[in-house]
Amino acid sequence: MLILLPASEGKAEQGSGPPFGALSFPGLDRSRERVLKALIRASRRRDALDVLGLTPGLAGELDKNLALRTAPALPAGALYTGVLYDNLGLAALSDEAAKRAEESVLIFSGLWGVLRVTDRVPPYRLSMGVSLPPLGGLAAFWRPAVSKELDGVDGPVDGLVVDMRSSAYAGAWRPGSRSVGVRVLRGGKVVSHMAKATRGVIARALLEAGADPGTPYELAEMLGELGHDVRLSDEPAAGRAWTLDVRVS
Repeated sequence: MLILLPASEGKAEQGSGPPFGALSFPGLDRSRERVLKALIRASRRRDALDVLGLTPGLAGELDKNLALRTAPALPAGALYTGVLYDNLGLAALSDEAAKRAEESVLIFSGLWGVLRVTDRVPPYRLSMGVSLPPLGGLAAFWRPAVSKELDGVDGPVDGLVVDMRSSAYAGAWRPGSRSVGVRVLRGGKVVSHMAKATRGVIARALLEAGADPGTPYELAEMLGELGHDVRLSDEPAAGRAWTLDVRVS
């Protein structure tokens, strides 16, 4: 089983170790270098805030982008903060669950493409939803390289993919019918902010339970047994992802 997460806008303020070096999925390194160069150039522009979709109050984030090659790094699992990651609580997982997270959690990033929780990277500011000159929309830019890396014969996909990503990040890789997108409903309506918390709770529960569901039906049954109110969609068309609705009060 793989659990797919989006990078968060909230991040730790600084790292505590050497600059970033070798990362998982080295097949993405050439694309990572292209995005890194483009981000540094964009962060020097007079209109950098507009290009990167940042408010004036976040102007200090540009300095982090400019220092990416030399800034102290920290594990991706400690870098990302915010509602989803607070509820996932990677630092507080049991030893067994932490090991499972290292093997099964993939974090999608506008800058790095895909990371494992142990990959060390510095704080930065770049959303997957940005159109970064001259590369264009980042989800579309990353899709060919990420798909080649994850769908290849040596890729990490072996079994079910539980997709917790938001729509911008989901565009960087589409696992198809082996994946289940987790949607959160309240009063019959899709919610966004609460969805982050619920997805974090579910990811944590799956890791702590040692869960390895082989089918969407097994995933739905397992989450039901863990106390969640879930409903699995009807079987989708060939090549399309399943949807699992989690109903919250």
